[in-house]
Amino acid sequence: MTRLGPDSGEALIFEKSVPGACAVDLGASDVPATEPRDTIPAALLADRPPPLPEVGELELVRHYARLGSRLFSVDAHFYPLGSCTMKYNPRVNEWAAGLAGFNALHPLQADEDMQGVLELLYNLHVYLAEIAGLDKVSLQPAAGAHGEMTSLMLVNAYHAEHGGIRPNVLTTDTAHGTNPASCTICGRNAIPVKSRPDGLVDLDDLRTKANDKTAALMITSPNTVGKFDGQIKKMADILHERGAMLYLDGANMNAVLGITRPGDFGVDVMHYNTHKTFSTPHGCGGPGAGPIAVSKELAPYLPVPQVEKRSDGTYYLDGDRPKSIGKVRTFFGQVGVLVRCYTYIRALGPDGLRDVSEKAVLAANYLAACFKGVPGYALPFDGPYCHEFILKPKLGGGLRVLDYAKRLIDFGIHPPTMEWPIHGTLMIEPTETESKATLDAFVVAMKQIAKEAVESPETLKAAPSGSWIERADEVAASRKPNLRWKGD
Repeated sequence: MTRLGPDSGEALIFEKSVPGACAVDLGASDVPATEPRDTIPAALLADRPPPLPEVGELELVRHYARLGSRLFSVDAHFYPLGSCTMKYNPRVNEWAAGLAGFNALHPLQADEDMQGVLELLYNLHVYLAEIAGLDKVSLQPAAGAHGEMTSLMLVNAYHAEHGGIRPNVLTTDTAHGTNPASCTICGRNAIPVKSRPDGLVDLDDLRTKANDKTAALMITSPNTVGKFDGQIKKMADILHERGAMLYLDGANMNAVLGITRPGDFGVDVMHYNTHKTFSTPHGCGGPGAGPIAVSKELAPYLPVPQVEKRSDGTYYLDGDRPKSIGKVRTFFGQVGVLVRCYTYIRALGPDGLRDVSEKAVLAANYLAACFKGVPGYALPFDGPYCHEFILKPKLGGGLRVLDYAKRLIDFGIHPPTMEWPIHGTLMIEPTETESKATLDAFVVAMKQIAKEAVESPETLKAAPSGSWIERADEVAASRKPNLRWKGD
C-alpha cells in the first residue's frame, strides 16, 4: 500500500476499487445455499462486509508485482546477514518440489500409494545422518528452534529412563537466543557458560557447572562470533563423564559440511536449519524445517512416525515405537521444504557440499581481510574465521550501529545482524553464493559509510534516503504501521 507519490499517477489499491469488480470466478456452487446467520452465531457476524478493494485479476496481479519489485530479496540484493545464512535458492529445487507426486500428495494416503515420497524421505534421513556422523534422523521439526525443543525432549526422555530427571541445561553465552528459550519450554533451568576473551568456551567454567544435575550442554559451533571451537571434543568428554549430553545448534553447519562431522567429536544430538545449510526457503514464520540427528542412545525416543525400509525394498511409516516422545508435527514433516533440501544435497553430492563450506569460509575471511586496518572499523576477534565474523564500527557523534545498517539500504544491501552477540557490532556473513565483485562492492559501500560517519553523520542518522519508505520505528511499526508513502 505504499505509493510512488502525489504526482505519480499511481493510486492505492483501495483507490482503484470498482464496485462489482472481482479477481476470482468461483463458478456455481454444487451444494445447497445457506445463509451465514443459519450456521454462524450472530455475535460473530459483522453488520456489513469488510471494506476490501474490488479489482479485476490483472489489476490485482500488477498491484502485487509492483509491490514485489520494491522489496528486498536474495534474488535482487546482497544479504550479508550473519547468524542466519541467506543464500540463493536454486530454481531446480522449486521444480522438484512442484512435481505432482509431491505437491499433490495427501498425507493420509496408504504407504503403498506413496512409495516415491517415502523413498525420498528415507534417503534424506540417510544423507543427514551421514553428514552429521550420527545414527538416526527425524524430519518432523518445523524450524530450528522446534528442532532444539525436540532435541531437549529426547534428552529428557533418556534421562528419565536412565537415572531420573536432570533439571539443568548449560548454554554457552555465544549460543543463539532460542537455546535458553527451548530450555525453559522443556521445563529445564538454563545456566550460561562463560566464554574466554578469544570467543571460545571457558572450560574451567564448564567443569565447575557440569554435574549430576546437568542434562546437556547446548553449544553453537561454529559459534556466533565466527569461530570453530577446537575444544569441543574436550567439552564432550567433560559432559559424558558426568552422564550429560552434548547438543549442537547446527545453525552454522554451512561452514563445516564435508569437513567435519559433529558425531565424530562427541555430539549426541543436533538440529539442522535447512534454509541456512541446504538452500530451502527461509521459514520467516511460515513453512520451514529443522530436522534433528541423534546418537543410537537417543534414537528410540525419536518422534513417530519414522520412515523405514523393509527387506523387500519398500518403505513404510513406522509408528510402533514404545519409547517415542510422540508427535511434534502433524503427519511426517514439512515435505515441500524437505524435497528442496533433498534436491540440493543430490545436486551437489559429497564433494559439492564440501565446496559449499570451503567457499563460505573463504568469502568470510576475504571480507574480514578487506576490513582489517580500514579506518572506522575494528575486528574484535582475530581470525581465521568460519562463515561469519564480527565487525565493530566507530560510533562517535551520537551514531548507533542501526545508523550504519540503515545506510546500507541506500546501497541496495540488506542490513546485517546488529548488536549481537556483542553490543555495538555488526555480524557479517557473505555466504558461498556471492561473487567476488559483490563482496568488493560491499566493502566499497562500507568504506563510504565510514567516511560519512566522520564527515556527515547526519547522512547516516537520516538513512535510508532512497528507499520507498522513511526509516521505520522498529517498535511502533509492528503495532501501528504507517502504510502511506513518505511524501504524504
